[in-house]
Amino acid sequence: MIKTLRNPLIAILAIYLAFIFIPLLSAAEYSFKTSIHGKYSLENYRWIFQEDGFFHYLLRSGYLSALSVVISLLILVPLQTWLHISHSRWRPVIETISLLPLIIPVVAFAIGAQISMPMLVQDTVLELPFLYSMLSLPYVYRAIDIGLSAKPIKTWYEAARITGANSRKTIFTVIVPSIRSAVLAASALGFALCIGEFTLTSLLHWDTFPTWINDVSQDNILGAISLSVFSLVLPVSLLTIFAFIFSREKE
Repeated sequence: MIKTLRNPLIAILAIYLAFIFIPLLSAAEYSFKTSIHGKYSLENYRWIFQEDGFFHYLLRSGYLSALSVVISLLILVPLQTWLHISHSRWRPVIETISLLPLIIPVVAFAIGAQISMPMLVQDTVLELPFLYSMLSLPYVYRAIDIGLSAKPIKTWYEAARITGANSRKTIFTVIVPSIRSAVLAASALGFALCIGEFTLTSLLHWDTFPTWINDVSQDNILGAISLSVFSLVLPVSLLTIFAFIFSREKE
């Protein structure tokens, strides 16, 4: 049975990979072209690094995305640990709520969430990490949930409490190290999603790396393609690095 299914599965996988990678490889090949027909160089990528604001907006998006990951983990790890330990009847409700960012239109989400922010961060760029953490909620939530479901969390929690550890110490010294791979996966997914977020940022009129790409690429077609390739390679590279870390953790 397995041998019978192997060839069709390989064919489907090959078609799927071709559908994804052929356009990407074509764009990457085109990004190395110059205005002179048939010539290839790194001119378009040099243009990226020499453009005003490149490093500023890249670093800005980087630290905003990292801050959103920290916010998500500080909220979700204790919350989900409690849900797994207590077997709370609220767990299905919270799982459903975590899917709402996939359903609510970004326009409604941006305006509604912005006015609900604390006054301390309203009308400042620091509102973005809180909004980013909401957008990444479905992915971060499930990455952590998988890690918690695969471990005997309740047994470890009860054993730690018996030895005298309080809830906070138990979570951060017992639970978190045991689901390190899941936490890293959640961090990678959240960071990759947030660093490329464009719609929400542009609706709120903030300048980050994706909006900067949109502005500077208007007058340079080849540069715009190079920027698109770079902005795709960056999160994929980050995810690859995290995947390598996960594989080392499992050894």
